[in-house]
Amino acid sequence: MTPVRVVLVDDQALLRQGLRKLLEVEDGIEVVGEAADGYEALRVIGDRRPHVALVDMRMPGMNGVELIVRLAAEHPEVAVVVLSTFDEDEFIFGALRGGATGYLLKDCSPEDLVAAVHRVSRGETVLGSPVAARLVAELRHLPVSPVAFRGQELLSAREVEVARMVAAGAANREIAARLFITEGTVKNHVSSVLRKLGLRDRIQLALHLRH
Repeated sequence: MTPVRVVLVDDQALLRQGLRKLLEVEDGIEVVGEAADGYEALRVIGDRRPHVALVDMRMPGMNGVELIVRLAAEHPEVAVVVLSTFDEDEFIFGALRGGATGYLLKDCSPEDLVAAVHRVSRGETVLGSPVAARLVAELRHLPVSPVAFRGQELLSAREVEVARMVAAGAANREIAARLFITEGTVKNHVSSVLRKLGLRDRIQLALHLRH
């Protein structure tokens, strides 16, 4: 099996060394590069072509959110996992809107970090428990915008309906029951919406429809 190639992006050399030692003892993970800031990260990622980048949020020159946005535009094939001490809304929402596929706090367990690297490399989204709880709580207080959202003209009327229900937190089973369609049809609609809007998952869709 091809190992997951990882680049570490953090301005603290000691932390990068610790992460490298932690990850390199794991089967199926290869640390292929390090960077101390966002500009260096863009160069290293361009040269080393990793599958996953572990990114800190506060770095000199270019912060984590700015780097994530650049990576989403220039290297969309790279899955970005934020590894940060900060759980403020500004960082969480900024990172996820920017294209991050994971957000973990630095006090997470080694097992959770290793699992996250593997999961995001498979296209999954990973949120640490405190981050997920914070995100859910905040989304509940952010109303779904009643006005047309960016890209709505690309969707069918039924897809718009499904998108708004997803953004409101409804599960596929609930959407299917309310619209009198099958769960499989709901899944197809959600996949179509994500593809047309250029979004990765339901979390990004929810953020996209909430302003």
